[in-house]
Amino acid sequence: MIAALAVLGFSVNGYAQSPAQSVWNGAFTAEQAQRGKASYTQACAVCHGPSLGGGDSAPPLSGGVFLNNWNGTTTGSLFERIHDTMPASDPGSLSGKTVADIEAYILQTNGFPAGAVPLPADQQLMTVTKILATKPAG
Repeated sequence: MIAALAVLGFSVNGYAQSPAQSVWNGAFTAEQAQRGKASYTQACAVCHGPSLGGGDSAPPLSGGVFLNNWNGTTTGSLFERIHDTMPASDPGSLSGKTVADIEAYILQTNGFPAGAVPLPADQQLMTVTKILATKPAG
C-alpha cells in the first residue's frame, strides 16, 4: 500500500511539474476550425458579426478585447460559456461537438496554431488547456 501511494505521489508530482498546456500548443485541428466556421456563420454571426468583431449587444470574439477577457482562463471555461448561454435566442441548444468546432474557429481567428488533436466535445476534458494572450517563452 505504501509503495502504491509513493508511486501515485511521484506520478502526481511529475504531472504537476510538466509544462502547462496552452492554446499555443495546437489545441484544435484545422479541419475542426473549418467546421466551426460554418457553424459560427449559422449560429453566431448574426450577433457577433461575420468577422467575430462583435455587434450591438454581443462582444467581439477576436482581437484584444476577447483576449483580455479570456486570458488565463481555460478552453473549458470558454466551452462552458458558449454551450450554456449561446446562441442567445436558444441557449444550450448547440451540441458539444458544434461548440468545440466553433471554439476551434474562434481560437484560429485569434491566431492560435492548429495541432494534430481536436478540441474535445466535453468541457470536463478541457480544464487544463489555458488560453494565453501571448505565447509563452520557450
